[in-house]
Amino acid sequence: MKKNLSYNLDTPVQYLKGIGPMRAARLGRLGIGTIQDLLYLIPRRYIDYSRLVKIGDIKVKDEVTISGKIAGVQSRRTRRGVPVTMLAVTDGTGVLSVRWFNRPDLKRQFKTNELVVLSGVVSYYAGKQLVNPSYEIVSTDDSGGALYAGAVIPVYPLTEGLNIWELRRAIRFAYEKVGSLLIESLPDYLLKQNELLPVRDAIYQLHFPDRIEAGMTARRRLVYEELFLFELLLALRRKQILAQLRGFAMTDHKDLTRRFLEHLAFELTGCQQRVIDEIRQDMASSHIMNRLLQGDVGSGKTVVALYAMLIAVENGFQAALMAPTEILAEQHYSFYSDRLNALGITNALLTGSTKKRLYDEIVLGVKTGRVRIVFGTHALIESTVEFYNLGLAVVDEQHRFGVAQRARFANKGITPDLLVMTATPIPRTLSMTIYGDLDISSLDEKPPGRKPIVTKVVRSREQAAVFGFVRDKIRAGHQAFVVYPVIEESERLELKSATAAHREMQQTFVDCRVGLIHGRMSSQDRVRVMEEFRQGLIDILVSTTVIEVGVDIPNAIIMAIEHPERFGLAQLHQLRGRVGRGAAESYCFLLLDRMISDAAYERLSYFEKTDDGFCLAEKDLQLRGPGELLGHRQHGLPDFKYADLIDDIDLLKRARDDAFDLVKNDPTLAGPEHQALRTLVKTRHQDRMELLGIG
Repeated sequence: MKKNLSYNLDTPVQYLKGIGPMRAARLGRLGIGTIQDLLYLIPRRYIDYSRLVKIGDIKVKDEVTISGKIAGVQSRRTRRGVPVTMLAVTDGTGVLSVRWFNRPDLKRQFKTNELVVLSGVVSYYAGKQLVNPSYEIVSTDDSGGALYAGAVIPVYPLTEGLNIWELRRAIRFAYEKVGSLLIESLPDYLLKQNELLPVRDAIYQLHFPDRIEAGMTARRRLVYEELFLFELLLALRRKQILAQLRGFAMTDHKDLTRRFLEHLAFELTGCQQRVIDEIRQDMASSHIMNRLLQGDVGSGKTVVALYAMLIAVENGFQAALMAPTEILAEQHYSFYSDRLNALGITNALLTGSTKKRLYDEIVLGVKTGRVRIVFGTHALIESTVEFYNLGLAVVDEQHRFGVAQRARFANKGITPDLLVMTATPIPRTLSMTIYGDLDISSLDEKPPGRKPIVTKVVRSREQAAVFGFVRDKIRAGHQAFVVYPVIEESERLELKSATAAHREMQQTFVDCRVGLIHGRMSSQDRVRVMEEFRQGLIDILVSTTVIEVGVDIPNAIIMAIEHPERFGLAQLHQLRGRVGRGAAESYCFLLLDRMISDAAYERLSYFEKTDDGFCLAEKDLQLRGPGELLGHRQHGLPDFKYADLIDDIDLLKRARDDAFDLVKNDPTLAGPEHQALRTLVKTRHQDRMELLGIG
């Protein structure tokens, strides 16, 4: 490139002084392609050189951060064969021994004369030492350390071949060239009321703070902006739905719905009544209903959904319920089909296993409008399925479906109302992001008569007693689930498998009928096994998590889970929810057959004491993080660069309120103070707006 190159924010980073193609390729691994990407690279943490402790001044049991040159690197094994990597580090006031156990890979990372920063607790063994400290390699020569001595140094995520000082030089050069081109997207009133730095000041303080607090203040500005922009898109999308997409006003005539409730064998709970009222108001409106119904295990979501489906039928429309598995779809159909027939409503079940002749008959009935209510799986969104006049689409266990699948289902009708359901309570943090443009109803009350499920973590020495207890309950006429995380044995994971356990259970419970179900079985076989279990022809059902959701067998009162440490809290809660659906007391046993980490045991102990799905969901989010909890691609979780949905919950709430207030007052972003936001939404976020429309 020519020396008189005119830099801008979109200039490829390789043209920056000191970068070039090779370092640019390494930066590309961090998602950095342009100068703007580089300026918005957020540090992982900061090192305050003014607070470093001299090696000569450290004391045993002190928690310290020191900086020094590596004087020597060595690796060996202890007498028990444990690999040890050792450093000798000096800062001119003394020499400190540093050791890492079981980290032989570290020897290749450290080189003599490198500048390293170490943090840990000082111990003593033939001299003062740090054992397994955290570390940062900050320079391979003296230039960086000399240039920035005494400063607050940001520590960035790095890839092999890059060091902090090369990155800092590139960022400083970039800011000098294009910092003045950074455009403020947030209006002045938001900056003032939230005490936020202007963008140019924030970017400078992010990379070159004089105090750590200044760097954190800069990060706060970027976190708020990121969250605000996302919530703004949600608010705009919600406004767009209300303004443009008109639905059909459907009134509850209290004909089918009243008769349906009269024939139920139970009374609705107060929260079911409340949610039905919310849904009735939505459906009576000319706007499309776009509602998420979340409820704890066994809270009665499907009854509420059926009530809504009957409103659609009363108004001359069709309704459809899509479930993620044939087992669940079959269960819904078998439970409600006779009740619907009694009301004179033609209904059907459509899955991938439906025989072709029956399939063609059902598809024709759906197309002509003869079939008013249809239950099904992904088969409902096949191109061969056309609805006569779909008025309500219900998605059960919606998190099992991708965004595009939910969109194809909704597009089977002309602006049908949409009700999506989940039995996994959604933490409020996530409900304000991925479900921020939905109205949310919560069933947080269990039907009367439901007893708490006795839950116990069981060590291997106690398992014989547990199996004896299971045998006694089976002899008394009850049934049990035994769940495993894998289908077949895995030497790598060293986990028991469902298939091996099935053989063992047959030998242990020779006087019982032991069945097996897992995801690799054909759908016909899975449905057959579940029906046999439902009819009491199987006493113990060995399973993988294929029975995680929706399975309702009132006579099954025991859930035994092998390797529970392999499951998240929400998944364990779903499994536990397969029992406790009848009048008899039910039990959930978490079977441990090996040592697990303290953190894993603490998590299981929390589960043992807690049966509130909403509390467990919050804990799961805290422990596992949102990406692990939901899965980015499947569920449309925003890929935030700066925000942490757990630590930044207060900023998220503030950003959401600000964004929705802005759209309420200026729905088209026409105000002069909102022109930068308007441009940003149009140029950079139009694709995300489209995705939110079907999310």
